[in-house]
Amino acid sequence: MAEIRKSSSKMRKVDLDQLGFFLFFLSLWSLFIGMGFAQTIPVNVGVVLDFNTSVGKMGWSCISMALSDFYGSHGNYKTRLAIKTRDSRGDVVGAAAAALDLIRNEEVQAIIGPRTSMQANFLIGLGEKAQVPVISFSATSPSLSSFRSRYFIRATLNDSSQVPPITAIFQAFEWGEAVLIYVDNEYGDGIIPYITDALQGIDVRVTYRSIISQSATDHEIGEELYKLMTMQTRVFIVHMVTNLGSRLFTKADEIGMMEEGYVWILTDGLTALLTTFSPSEVDSIQGVLGVKPYVPRTKELNSFRVRWKRKFQQDHETDEISEPNIFGLWAYDAVTALAMAVEKVGATNFSFQRTNILSNSTDLDTIGVSQTGPYLLQSLLRTKFKGLSGDFQIFDGQLHSTAFQIVNVIGKGERGVGFWTLKNGIIRKLNLANTNSNIYSTSKDNIGAIVWPGEPTYVPKGWVLPVNGKKLRIGVPVKDGFSEFVKVTWDTNTNATQVTGYCIDVFDAVMNSLPYAVPYEYIPFGTPDGKPLGNYNDLIYQVVLKKYDAVVGDTTIVANRSKYVDFTLPYTESGVSMLVPIKDNKKSKSAWVFLKPLTWDLWMTSVCFFIFISFVIWVLEHRINEDFRGPPSHQAGTVFWFSFSTMVFAHKERIVSNMARIVMIIWFFVVLILTQSYTASLASMLTVQQLQPTVTDINELRAKGEYIGYQQGSFVLGFLERMNFDESKFRIYNSPQQLADLLSKGSAKGGIAAAFDEIPFMKLFISQHCSKYTMVQPTYKFDGFGFVFPRGSPLVSDVSRAVLNVTEGDEMLKIEEEWFRKTNSCSDDDKGSSLSSNNISLDSFWGLFLIAGVTSVLALIIVLAMFLHKHRDVVLGEESVLTKIKTLATLFDQKDLSSHTFRLHDHQPYYGSTEPMAAVGASPLVTNCSPRQSTSSNQTNHA
Repeated sequence: MAEIRKSSSKMRKVDLDQLGFFLFFLSLWSLFIGMGFAQTIPVNVGVVLDFNTSVGKMGWSCISMALSDFYGSHGNYKTRLAIKTRDSRGDVVGAAAAALDLIRNEEVQAIIGPRTSMQANFLIGLGEKAQVPVISFSATSPSLSSFRSRYFIRATLNDSSQVPPITAIFQAFEWGEAVLIYVDNEYGDGIIPYITDALQGIDVRVTYRSIISQSATDHEIGEELYKLMTMQTRVFIVHMVTNLGSRLFTKADEIGMMEEGYVWILTDGLTALLTTFSPSEVDSIQGVLGVKPYVPRTKELNSFRVRWKRKFQQDHETDEISEPNIFGLWAYDAVTALAMAVEKVGATNFSFQRTNILSNSTDLDTIGVSQTGPYLLQSLLRTKFKGLSGDFQIFDGQLHSTAFQIVNVIGKGERGVGFWTLKNGIIRKLNLANTNSNIYSTSKDNIGAIVWPGEPTYVPKGWVLPVNGKKLRIGVPVKDGFSEFVKVTWDTNTNATQVTGYCIDVFDAVMNSLPYAVPYEYIPFGTPDGKPLGNYNDLIYQVVLKKYDAVVGDTTIVANRSKYVDFTLPYTESGVSMLVPIKDNKKSKSAWVFLKPLTWDLWMTSVCFFIFISFVIWVLEHRINEDFRGPPSHQAGTVFWFSFSTMVFAHKERIVSNMARIVMIIWFFVVLILTQSYTASLASMLTVQQLQPTVTDINELRAKGEYIGYQQGSFVLGFLERMNFDESKFRIYNSPQQLADLLSKGSAKGGIAAAFDEIPFMKLFISQHCSKYTMVQPTYKFDGFGFVFPRGSPLVSDVSRAVLNVTEGDEMLKIEEEWFRKTNSCSDDDKGSSLSSNNISLDSFWGLFLIAGVTSVLALIIVLAMFLHKHRDVVLGEESVLTKIKTLATLFDQKDLSSHTFRLHDHQPYYGSTEPMAAVGASPLVTNCSPRQSTSSNQTNHA
């Protein structure tokens, strides 16, 4: 027992010694690790901000929280960012001096900031020279990208990235004009070329650019806004800094530019900072739209916002910023990315290489070059993580957004009404995980309900008539004739004018159908004595000279005119045609009129087919039918008689072959259709008045040197010149009566052989003169009558839609009835007269002839094949070809005694008479018994 106790005591001693050794080793390892953590490497990083601005305060608070959060969760990292701050005090020179001081004296490895694009301009050059990355979370001007400095990192979006969602909004609401209002500095100028080009790409005209200085007074801002009120455009895109933007909208609200009809769209520079606006400033921007980058809501973001708000209120008790905006989130993510990048570079020598300093060196010459700058830059570009603002990754030196949010300012803040993505356009709900849809939409149905300025119940159309109290000045042509289209009358006593006509009534109907009122007045383009001041081109050019706001009348849409003005959609049918006199075709009453119903090719085809069908019937019937046998002259006469007698169905010859019967059935149908058509056409020629145009071809006019006419002032003159007519052969007419006089005289007696004019004038003239004149093809394509407006006028699209509504409705029929049908003096007898109908041609019957021909050929082939097969011993014999042909011809000329028509000769039934039946097939009794043998059965019989 003593030995056992002794052994047990030794074992306890050994265990205690091992435990003590383990605890000693563990404490040494913990001390070693703790010493390693304590030995962190500080890396100097500069921060250049305007600490007195809302963006500067928010940015700094987010930067400090980012460092605290990052190293709190990454305590084992060996590097630490040592922040060196400098206040630029809102000055470009101050920002440059701060950056220079940080690089030269603090030897910072990176600079976060500056706040504005103007300040970043100079800092980019310093960073390139010292190889120090400059990371800005708020310098958004696209012009900075032109420097192409690899050491400039834009941890924010390029302003040009918001241009597509803004243009999509214009497409959704179909606005055609815009005014750009922007601050007069590099930040304001940078986006303008991009947004102008994008709007022009969707046919939106930028009518004005309002440039406002950042130092402008409220009075100067008011003067600029009053200028905008006198313009017709009511869609404004505002791109400026926050303090200037708030003053602009406060003034706009005061002078009444936040009322019905106005549309205001904010770029993301203002939209993202709406949380910095005071309550009174928010009240002044009610109803505006804005776009801003979409930030996904996450638990981390919600937690950060709560902590940030608590910290910011502790540090800035007097500020009223409610929550961090996108710039604060980008600042947070930028610092996080920089801390990651520095840690990846590792514990290297974070030092500067100094240059040789000369006695005459400047401060810029004294700055060194960072030894770790290139490595830190590459590490930053490869850094990728999910930050508070979304996925953080630098492409081409800057961030890229996948989605924008469209917001509407309502009440105390903003409300989201939709989203825009590069792939799907405008959408109501965002689902970035759904990648199946490839449909790009700009439909306003995908945008939620919007409260517009002034809270109207309709979508603003984007423009109004200028608020100068004037009516639209509508120019109308003054002309002597064709007053049904436009007629101007003067009251000599009051010197007042009255404008009437078809074109005037159409325009009045169109303007009345617009959803808004447009005051206008007609101004004749003529002298008080009723004389025109020029042609139609001169009238239209008055719109270019701004003497008229529009032109209404029988003005044709022509390509060269559209270079200077805009036309609405046409409201009449289009085209230019040739008008010629017509005369009665007396030749149609000649002795040979019976030949005219059919064309020569149809006559020849019919004759050939009559002969062909007769030949086919003869071949099919000759060997089995007594009617088609006999002497050659008798057979030829029978064939021709039989063929042409079918035309009147007067043939007496029997048809006993089934093949021939099939051919005749088809041929009877062809003959029936042909004769009925011939009879109808001939009756028409003999009973209906036959009217023929005196000229049928434009080349005939040129070749004969005939005189032609055109309406005074019409564009048709240029058309005739392009058609190579001799100008000396032109004659002008002003009225329908004058045109009728010229046509009745003819070219040889001081008149014209033909007139060229537009179809509406032609139809009116023909309705007044009935069967005396006609239009001759071809019709040369033109676009018809349209209303004229200045280039880019917003009225064009609305009036064009109204033209469609009017022309498709009953009102257009009433207007035409009023002006044209009441002038129609044609009687029913006149309407019955017509131009000669075309003769019946082969084109109408070739199908019937084809069927008859194919049927006949097939019947011939079948019968001849059966004949050759029956006499194959002759075909396969050793005689010469000529001998075979003669033998076959002889055999063909013989009777086919095996035919049922000849089998009854030897077994004729007798009815008390010794004479056989006179005609084969005349008896209805047919026996099936075989013929008896006789010596005459093998003899050759000829009829």
